[in-house]
Amino acid sequence: MSRRDRAERTERILIARLEELACAVERSGAPTEVVARLLESASVATMNAVALNLLSAEAADEIWRDAAERHPQVEPLRHAA
Repeated sequence: MSRRDRAERTERILIARLEELACAVERSGAPTEVVARLLESASVATMNAVALNLLSAEAADEIWRDAAERHPQVEPLRHAA
């Protein structure tokens, strides 16, 4: 698998995970603390992917920004996580 293929795969996985979490949060109405813990795993995965050069920091920021546009509750909780 090429580096580009790996980066694209990592991006798709992160996008899907954030979308899944945001939709679940919207449906559940879970308390902020619970949501922050759920998003923490996605945040840590993002940092690890950037550290391992599987994803650029710019791509990671864009993915989170896009998720926050679709699901506003994601943005403040990303920084809390």
